[in-house]
Amino acid sequence: MTARRIDGKARALAIRERVAELVSAFEERAGRAPGLATVLVGEDPASAVYVRSKNRATAETGMVSFAHNLPVTISEYELLQLVIELNADERVDGILVQLPLPAQINATRVIETIDPGKDVDGFHPTNAGRLATGLPSLVPCTPYGCLSLLKQELGSLSGLDAVVIGRSNIVGKPMAQLLLGESATVTIAHSRTKDLPSVVGRADIVIAAVGRAEMVRGDWIKPGACVIDVGINRLPTDDGKGRLVGDVAFAEAAEVAAAITPVPGGVGPMTIAMLMRNTLVAAHRRAGLADPEGL
Repeated sequence: MTARRIDGKARALAIRERVAELVSAFEERAGRAPGLATVLVGEDPASAVYVRSKNRATAETGMVSFAHNLPVTISEYELLQLVIELNADERVDGILVQLPLPAQINATRVIETIDPGKDVDGFHPTNAGRLATGLPSLVPCTPYGCLSLLKQELGSLSGLDAVVIGRSNIVGKPMAQLLLGESATVTIAHSRTKDLPSVVGRADIVIAAVGRAEMVRGDWIKPGACVIDVGINRLPTDDGKGRLVGDVAFAEAAEVAAAITPVPGGVGPMTIAMLMRNTLVAAHRRAGLADPEGL
């Protein structure tokens, strides 16, 4: 048995194309295009690549990008003032402050300062609380992308046994809330979980978001399970370039699972696609319009 490879690139492209269609319709009704402001502090290479990708995707969907690249020495007060200005800017529907931030800045304080209606990362406590209680919210992009892949692959998730490995506020916790919302039976596992392989082994759905290269082995996986690998880790190679792998030992798991996301090319593209979706949704809500359909 060889698992189907879940093509995140193709799914993400379809979502971005749909967003582009709906951006045109929004622009006709609202008289302007949706706007996304990105804030990059410092010159961390990985963060810079992510932010450039997000700005490029924004432009490709017909939305307006407002890029703010700030020096690593900026004070917390100055960054908070920028966020307050962006909250008040009517052209801006979404605000994304790229993490991690330098040591002199309290990331929690920055996130809490963002207007929840413009919090397209879905990290504000208001959005986290609304997700937990089943109210409409802006949902973190990576877990929402995972959910989209699962529903495309499996259809209804009702009654399925799901294990989320990882308990971060960015992926693990919101992923569990989304799965509960689809009537799955959810277990959150983590580094302190006793006999983790047997916990994973009963799951119809495995979401690996623990940040450890190839930690989840093939013999942990229940035959026929659907595996979503959120991890992205670089292992050393002889040529010095490194090799990207997920949190799941892909070759082993692919012999047991029914379907699995590759790394790269699985969850990663979905994160940016869902950021575009969230920005469009935020724009609709700010304009007093119903949420866009088909996303």
